[in-house]
Amino acid sequence: MKQFKGRVIVPGSCRAEALVSRGGFNTLASFQMALQFGDKQVKCGDQNNPDIYKKPMIGKALCLPMTIGSTTGGMILYTACAIGKQPACMLFSKPIDPLAASGAILGDVWTDAAMPVIDTLGDEFLDYVQTGMTITVEDGGVVTVE
Repeated sequence: MKQFKGRVIVPGSCRAEALVSRGGFNTLASFQMALQFGDKQVKCGDQNNPDIYKKPMIGKALCLPMTIGSTTGGMILYTACAIGKQPACMLFSKPIDPLAASGAILGDVWTDAAMPVIDTLGDEFLDYVQTGMTITVEDGGVVTVE
Protein backbone atom coordinates (compact mmCIF):
# COMPACT_ATOMS: atom_id res chain seq x y z
CA MET A 1 0.00 0.00 0.00
CA LYS A 2 1.29 3.44 -0.91
CA GLN A 3 -0.07 6.97 -0.65
CA PHE A 4 0.37 9.86 -3.06
CA LYS A 5 -0.65 13.51 -2.79
CA GLY A 6 -1.71 15.54 -5.79
CA ARG A 7 -3.50 18.74 -6.74
CA VAL A 8 -7.29 18.63 -6.51
CA ILE A 9 -9.01 19.67 -9.74
CA VAL A 10 -12.43 18.26 -8.85
CA PRO A 11 -12.97 17.48 -5.15
CA GLY A 12 -14.48 14.30 -3.85
CA SER A 13 -13.73 10.84 -2.61
CA CYS A 14 -14.20 7.35 -4.02
CA ARG A 15 -12.94 3.79 -3.97
CA ALA A 16 -12.55 1.96 -7.27
CA GLU A 17 -10.51 -0.52 -9.26
CA ALA A 18 -7.59 0.99 -11.18
CA LEU A 19 -7.47 1.04 -14.97
CA VAL A 20 -3.97 2.17 -15.96
CA SER A 21 -2.65 3.66 -19.17
CA ARG A 22 1.03 4.48 -19.51
CA GLY A 23 0.33 6.47 -22.70
CA GLY A 24 -1.53 9.72 -23.18
CA PHE A 25 -5.33 9.53 -22.92
CA ASN A 26 -7.17 10.72 -26.02
CA THR A 27 -10.52 11.65 -24.51
CA LEU A 28 -12.46 11.82 -27.78
CA ALA A 29 -11.12 8.56 -29.18
CA SER A 30 -11.57 6.78 -25.84
CA PHE A 31 -15.21 7.81 -25.22
CA GLN A 32 -16.57 8.35 -28.75
CA MET A 33 -17.96 4.86 -29.41
CA ALA A 34 -19.53 4.60 -25.98
CA LEU A 35 -21.19 8.02 -26.16
CA GLN A 36 -22.22 7.76 -29.79
CA PHE A 37 -23.54 4.21 -29.78
CA GLY A 38 -24.64 3.68 -26.18
CA ASP A 39 -22.03 1.20 -24.96
CA LYS A 40 -23.20 0.59 -21.39
CA GLN A 41 -19.75 -0.60 -20.25
CA VAL A 42 -18.06 2.45 -21.81
CA LYS A 43 -15.21 0.44 -23.30
CA CYS A 44 -12.22 2.46 -24.40
CA GLY A 45 -12.37 2.98 -28.15
CA ASP A 46 -8.84 4.32 -28.66
CA GLN A 47 -7.00 1.62 -30.61
CA ASN A 48 -3.79 3.64 -30.22
CA ASN A 49 -3.88 3.05 -26.45
CA PRO A 50 -3.23 -0.70 -26.08
CA ASP A 51 -3.12 -0.52 -22.27
CA ILE A 52 -6.85 0.17 -22.02
CA TYR A 53 -8.30 -0.44 -25.51
CA LYS A 54 -11.66 -2.28 -25.30
CA LYS A 55 -11.57 -2.25 -21.48
CA PRO A 56 -14.57 -0.84 -19.57
CA MET A 57 -13.91 2.63 -18.13
CA ILE A 58 -17.20 3.32 -16.33
CA GLY A 59 -16.75 3.23 -12.57
CA LYS A 60 -12.97 2.70 -12.81
CA ALA A 61 -10.16 4.79 -11.37
CA LEU A 62 -8.50 5.94 -14.57
CA CYS A 63 -4.77 6.33 -13.87
CA LEU A 64 -3.07 8.28 -16.62
CA PRO A 65 -0.03 10.38 -17.37
CA MET A 66 -1.95 13.13 -19.23
CA THR A 67 -4.65 13.75 -21.80
CA ILE A 68 -3.78 14.19 -25.47
CA GLY A 69 -5.63 14.90 -28.67
CA SER A 70 -8.79 16.69 -29.46
CA THR A 71 -9.89 20.09 -28.24
CA THR A 72 -13.29 18.49 -27.62
CA GLY A 73 -11.87 16.60 -24.62
CA GLY A 74 -13.52 18.85 -22.06
CA MET A 75 -16.96 18.53 -23.60
CA ILE A 76 -16.54 14.77 -23.86
CA LEU A 77 -15.83 14.53 -20.12
CA TYR A 78 -18.75 16.82 -19.33
CA THR A 79 -21.06 14.72 -21.54
CA ALA A 80 -19.91 11.47 -19.91
CA CYS A 81 -20.78 12.99 -16.53
CA ALA A 82 -24.11 14.35 -17.77
CA ILE A 83 -25.29 10.92 -18.89
CA GLY A 84 -23.77 8.98 -15.98
CA LYS A 85 -21.05 7.19 -17.97
CA GLN A 86 -18.01 8.66 -16.25
CA PRO A 87 -15.13 6.87 -14.57
CA ALA A 88 -15.11 6.80 -10.77
CA CYS A 89 -12.17 9.23 -10.84
CA MET A 90 -9.37 10.44 -13.06
CA LEU A 91 -5.85 10.47 -11.64
CA PHE A 92 -2.95 12.04 -13.52
CA SER A 93 0.77 11.77 -12.88
CA LYS A 94 1.34 15.06 -14.75
CA PRO A 95 -0.72 18.31 -14.85
CA ILE A 96 -4.11 17.96 -16.53
CA ASP A 97 -4.62 20.10 -19.62
CA PRO A 98 -6.98 23.08 -19.21
CA LEU A 99 -9.61 21.79 -21.67
CA ALA A 100 -9.98 18.42 -19.96
CA ALA A 101 -9.97 20.14 -16.56
CA SER A 102 -12.77 22.48 -17.66
CA GLY A 103 -14.95 19.56 -18.75
CA ALA A 104 -14.39 17.71 -15.48
CA ILE A 105 -15.17 20.87 -13.49
CA LEU A 106 -18.34 21.52 -15.52
CA GLY A 107 -19.38 17.91 -14.95
CA ASP A 108 -18.99 18.49 -11.22
CA VAL A 109 -20.84 21.82 -11.18
CA TRP A 110 -23.62 21.18 -13.70
CA THR A 111 -24.43 17.50 -13.10
CA ASP A 112 -24.98 15.12 -10.21
CA ALA A 113 -22.00 13.02 -11.30
CA ALA A 114 -19.24 12.29 -8.84
CA MET A 115 -15.83 12.12 -10.56
CA PRO A 116 -12.93 13.37 -8.46
CA VAL A 117 -9.95 14.52 -10.53
CA ILE A 118 -6.44 14.74 -9.07
CA ASP A 119 -3.34 15.67 -11.05
CA THR A 120 0.42 16.06 -10.46
CA LEU A 121 0.61 12.78 -8.55
CA GLY A 122 4.11 12.25 -9.98
CA ASP A 123 5.85 9.65 -12.11
CA GLU A 124 6.25 7.37 -9.07
CA PHE A 125 2.45 7.07 -8.91
CA LEU A 126 2.21 5.81 -12.48
CA ASP A 127 5.22 3.51 -11.98
CA TYR A 128 3.59 1.94 -8.91
CA VAL A 129 -0.09 1.56 -9.84
CA GLN A 130 -1.25 -1.47 -11.84
CA THR A 131 -4.59 -2.27 -13.44
CA GLY A 132 -6.76 -4.13 -10.94
CA MET A 133 -5.33 -2.51 -7.81
CA THR A 134 -7.73 -0.74 -5.45
CA ILE A 135 -7.62 3.04 -5.42
CA THR A 136 -9.01 5.21 -2.65
CA VAL A 137 -9.32 8.95 -3.24
CA GLU A 138 -9.78 11.10 -0.15
CA ASP A 139 -10.63 14.76 0.19
CA GLY A 140 -7.56 16.94 -0.12
CA GLY A 141 -5.95 15.03 -2.98
CA VAL A 142 -4.67 11.98 -1.08
CA VAL A 143 -4.66 8.84 -3.22
CA THR A 144 -4.04 5.43 -1.67
CA VAL A 145 -3.08 2.52 -3.93
CA GLU A 146 -3.50 -1.05 -2.59
